[in-house]
Parts: sequence; structure tokens; C-alpha cells
Amino acid sequence: MNPTAVSQDSNRSAKHRAAAHPWWTLARRFNTVAIFIVLIIAASFVSSDFLTVPNIANISRQVAGYGVMAVGMLLVVLTGGIDLSVGSVAALGSVLSAMLIPDHGILFALIAALLVGALCGLVSGVLVAFFRLTPFVVTLAMMTVARGIAMIVSNGSPILVDDPGQALLDFGRHAYFGIPGPTLVMLIVFALGGIALNRMRAGRIVRAIGSNEEAVRLSGVPVARHILGTYVASGLLASLAGIISTSRAAVGAPTVGVGDELTVIAAVVIGGASLAGGKGGALNTLMGVLILGVIGNIMNLASVPGYHQQVVMGVIIVAAVLSQRGARFWRR
Repeated sequence: MNPTAVSQDSNRSAKHRAAAHPWWTLARRFNTVAIFIVLIIAASFVSSDFLTVPNIANISRQVAGYGVMAVGMLLVVLTGGIDLSVGSVAALGSVLSAMLIPDHGILFALIAALLVGALCGLVSGVLVAFFRLTPFVVTLAMMTVARGIAMIVSNGSPILVDDPGQALLDFGRHAYFGIPGPTLVMLIVFALGGIALNRMRAGRIVRAIGSNEEAVRLSGVPVARHILGTYVASGLLASLAGIISTSRAAVGAPTVGVGDELTVIAAVVIGGASLAGGKGGALNTLMGVLILGVIGNIMNLASVPGYHQQVVMGVIIVAAVLSQRGARFWRR
């Protein structure tokens, strides 16, 4: 049989499905949103406390750090890369912000912590983009280095944030326009990420690099610089997540973010991003973050033991990924 004819028949079949069912396109694009809505409905039956304002605010605060890191991870993953260092860079940002506030003030401490996070991303990005080293290996090394530096500068102990950092603590604990401060930061970061990916040339190039890097390079685009930019953004946002942790806990701890890189990657994948690159979006990634937060909250409300929670979380992550694969299968 002629392969061209088969391809044409397949395309006609896909177009026929879309024409026959106008909701098909929406279901394809926003299936993660649908999963989130179903999860919310199920959670409301599991516990009457779930849909209360304090509980919803608590969930949003808990996932704020993950959400900020997930935007940076999404940018990296769209290029076909990965950043395993986000949890350690968050710890470094947390420690530096707490350590610098007493002597230099909040503004200097926050800027310095963000710049150090960006520097970590810059180092990883240069090695990946210009030296063509494997992202997994490079960011694994950065994960160890950043965690080690956080331990060194803090002497392995939490650093208390007291009166000089009261404004930062107030931001972490108070709500603005009814939205908790950390949650507001997360939503702003997601909004900026969505605008960058959908409305800006650089964002479209990042997505194109993951789809076909060689074609983008042959078109004259400086691919290495755009890949570098994604790692710098990931490092900066990871440090911002560490600052959010400091604002909520009133301490800068070198143990912040242990294992968070896996949670963040899971959120990005649940949001429909492909680890091969080129596929993913800010809205669905936000839904992935919220799905993980809601699952954790449901299990806490249901008094599920901690070890059992890990098993349930793993099963749900696999199920979510399989649902994404199933959607892609029926699309063909």
C-alpha cells in the first residue's frame, strides 16, 4: 500500500473527528484542566474540609515554590533538556537570602540570591549549550555543587530570619487581594511564562528548538544562546522558590528542596510536556502543579500514612502520563 495514501487517509480521519466533534480540539488541548476539575470534584466528596477557604489557601501556599520552579523547568524541557539542580539552587537561594538580610537589608539579599541562582543556571547552560555536554550529567553535578555551597555557607544549620526580615516574613504569611503572597508570585511567574512562550519570538524559538533543533540552527537562529537563556531562567526561578520558602518558614535552610526536582519534573510531565522537547505550555503545567498539590492534600485530609502517600502519588503520576499518551493515540 502506498505510504502517502495511508498518511492522507489518516489526516482525513483526524480532520473528520475534529469536524464531527467540535469539543475534540478543546479536549486535546485542555485535558490536564479536565483531570484537575475531576480531581477537585472527587476531593470535595472525600472531605468536607477540602473546599474551605483556609484549606485552598494552604494548598496554594504549599505548591507556590514548586510552581515557580516548574516554569523554569518547562522552559528547559521544551528545548529537550532537563534541570536536576533546581532543588539545590532553591536551598542556596533560601540560605543566602536569610544570611544577607541582617547586614545588607532585604532588597540587597533578594537580588543577590536571585543573581546567584541565575549564575548557577548560567554555568549549567554554558556547559550544555556551548560545550554540548549532556544536560542530565551537567545539572546533576550542579545539584551537588549548589547543595554543598548551601551547606558550607550555613554551616549545615538553618538561619533564622528575625526583625530585619520582617517585611519578607509578612509577605510570605499575608494575603493580597485575597491571594496569599507566595501564590501571587507563582501566578505572576506563570503569566509571564505563558506570555513569553505564546507571544514572544524567543518563546516560540525555544519550543521550535525542542521540535527540530537542526532546522532552527540552519535557519540562522543562535540556538545556543536560547538554550542558555532557559537554564539561566531556571536557576533564577529556583532561587526565587528558595526565597519563597524562607518567607514562609522564617528560616533559610540548606535542606530546602531535597527531592523537589523530581516533583517539579512530574508536574511538568503531568501538564503534558514531552521530555523529548517541543511540547508543553504554561497553563497545563500550572494544572500539573495544582494536581500534585491537591493529591497530597487529599491524602493528608484522609490521614493516609506518609509512606503510603508516596506509593499513591507514584501510581497517580503514571496514570496521568498514560492518559496523556492515550489522548495522543486517539489524535492519530
